[in-house]
Amino acid sequence: MKRFSNITKLSRPEDGLRAVIEHAPQAGAMAASWMERLRPPAMRLYALRRRIVTAAMAVAAASLLGHVMFGANGWVVYRQKRADYEALQKQIEKVQQDNNRYTQQIQGLQSDEKAIEKEAREQLGYAKPGEYVYVAPAPVPAKPAPPANRSARK
Repeated sequence: MKRFSNITKLSRPEDGLRAVIEHAPQAGAMAASWMERLRPPAMRLYALRRRIVTAAMAVAAASLLGHVMFGANGWVVYRQKRADYEALQKQIEKVQQDNNRYTQQIQGLQSDEKAIEKEAREQLGYAKPGEYVYVAPAPVPAKPAPPANRSARK
């Protein structure tokens, strides 16, 4: 603020031009001093431009690779979805095979006398006259093992 404290409000445009012309050497000197201060870092930056661009490209390539591999639709997600798809295809195939088998059973029971007789014997325990049906006895539950020591009996 100290530098601009001597600037006053000007009433005419000619006064503004005169003030600019009077302060032009100071502005030029200030610009020259800034340029002298900024020149060494700018020269170093210019000398390192290839390394900076190479590093920036490496970071960009690494981030792109990360996005392709692990992003929302990346390779890892794709492989998981592919495995899910294949598992579902196998499940569909198994269900279709079961469906075909059940369809054949239903058609057999609707038309085949031997299939009806077989199911009646197995499911309902039916027998022809003069045949005996053998039913296995129910298994007896095992007795619990006796306690190993006297304190366990208490």
